[in-house]
Amino acid sequence: MNFSERMYLPAIFQGLTITMRHFFKKKATISYPEQTRPMSAVWRGLHVLKRDEKGRERCTACGLCAVACPAEAITMVAGERKRGEEGLYREEKYAVSYEINMLRCIFCGLCEEACPKAAIFLQNDKTAPARYERDEFIYGKDRLVEPMPATGNNQ
Repeated sequence: MNFSERMYLPAIFQGLTITMRHFFKKKATISYPEQTRPMSAVWRGLHVLKRDEKGRERCTACGLCAVACPAEAITMVAGERKRGEEGLYREEKYAVSYEINMLRCIFCGLCEEACPKAAIFLQNDKTAPARYERDEFIYGKDRLVEPMPATGNNQ
C-alpha cells in the first residue's frame, strides 16, 4: 500500500464524487398534501361494502371473505332479516356486524375475489387516513357500507 491508499484518499474522493452526482439530481421528494403520486391501475385501496341498485346491502354474511383472508382481518356476525327490513337487505341472512382490522389487512384483494355477491370491493382512489389510536383502525359497517343512493325526488 502506498501513502495515498493508507490515507484513504481514493475512497474519500470516490465518496465525494457520488455525493456531488446526487447533489445536482432532481429531488424525489414531493409535497404530499398538495401533490400526490400517480397510482398504478391495479393498486388496491380502502374497502367498501357495496349496495345493489335498490340501495340494499349486498352482503349475505356467507363468510367466504373471512375464510379467504390470509391475515384473518375480517370478522362478521350473521343474523336473519326481520319483517319490514326487506328494503335494507337483499337476502334473509345479512351481516349484523362486519369488521375489518386495517392494521392486519394486507390489501391482497382475496376477499374481493371470494365474494359470490360482489359485495366487497377495494377502491382504487382512496387511501387510509392517518389515525392515532389502534381502535380507530377497526372499520365497522358504519365506515365500510357505501352511503345510500340519492333518490330522484326531493320532498
